[in-house]
Amino acid sequence: MLEASDRATIEAAEKLAFPGNVDLVIVPDREPRTKPKALNFALHFATGEFVVIYDAEDRPEPDQLRKAATVFAQAPATLVCLQARLDYYNARENWLSRQFTIEYATLFRGLLPLLARFRLPLPLGGTSNHFRTCALREVGAWDPYNVTEDADLGMRLARAGYRTGTLESTTWEEACCRPMPWIRQRTRWLKGWMQTFGVHMRSPRDAMAELGFAGFLSFHAYFAGIIVSALAHPVFYILMLYEALQGRLFAGEGAAENLLLWIAAVNFVGGYAANIALSAFAVAETRHRHLMAHVLFIPIYWLFVSAAAYRALWQLFRAPFHWEKTEHGVSRIARPFPA
Repeated sequence: MLEASDRATIEAAEKLAFPGNVDLVIVPDREPRTKPKALNFALHFATGEFVVIYDAEDRPEPDQLRKAATVFAQAPATLVCLQARLDYYNARENWLSRQFTIEYATLFRGLLPLLARFRLPLPLGGTSNHFRTCALREVGAWDPYNVTEDADLGMRLARAGYRTGTLESTTWEEACCRPMPWIRQRTRWLKGWMQTFGVHMRSPRDAMAELGFAGFLSFHAYFAGIIVSALAHPVFYILMLYEALQGRLFAGEGAAENLLLWIAAVNFVGGYAANIALSAFAVAETRHRHLMAHVLFIPIYWLFVSAAAYRALWQLFRAPFHWEKTEHGVSRIARPFPA
């Protein structure tokens, strides 16, 4: 699937000797120029029972498709999507890639399997999604104007009464390991999460009826929690620093004010501790055990996330559908190929 405006890639692809079961699909150069728009166009050409999404730089484990087909064959028809684990092969590149790898381990080996186990709505990753084609078409496929079409689609599948599971198979990717490209990528992700939350909260009553009470709370805890915490995180530091410089930190005028300050501080530290513990548990389940000590730097990493969150909020109003592409192939570590 190639964009019509990307002549260099099209010309390079046309020179390659693809097998007979591979077709090049050229996506018309029309707004919006987003990945979900291209996916919707390509879906018209899909004829199989299942649809699988891979990014060009992905290296899935060789038996991943077979594993997914086996799970679908043994599962009820309500299980319509499987999310494989995503991991980074260039975790040792630098500090940023290490933190990104820890974050992905926490998400794909900790949080998502937990949500799937309790049959709660699952925000999908952007790749290694395995779908039943009929269900994908039934819910209208991807939202072409949402810049995190994967997370939105996961919610719409849940609202339609379908279930998403996790797949015990790994796809290897290249972690974005340079500061500004990482900020741009994370800006797009957070902007898309803001879009997704706004879309599904246009009618909270309908969302609760379709997701169920537990699913509705899970949606808020995950989406609103990430957005609000990213925006609030630096504010807490600023307020604490201001109070300390004024000599008023934990020296309020009354017991109630001091109590509130202590509650806020305990919640703040407790949030750090819970995330660090979950991250350590998830990292221990991967081949990245050398990153165990680096989980202590998560609070610093969150400040980078906060910078992207404020940039995302600005873009949400100024350029809501702008898709900032992530450049790949910049890592000094060679990509692994399936055995």
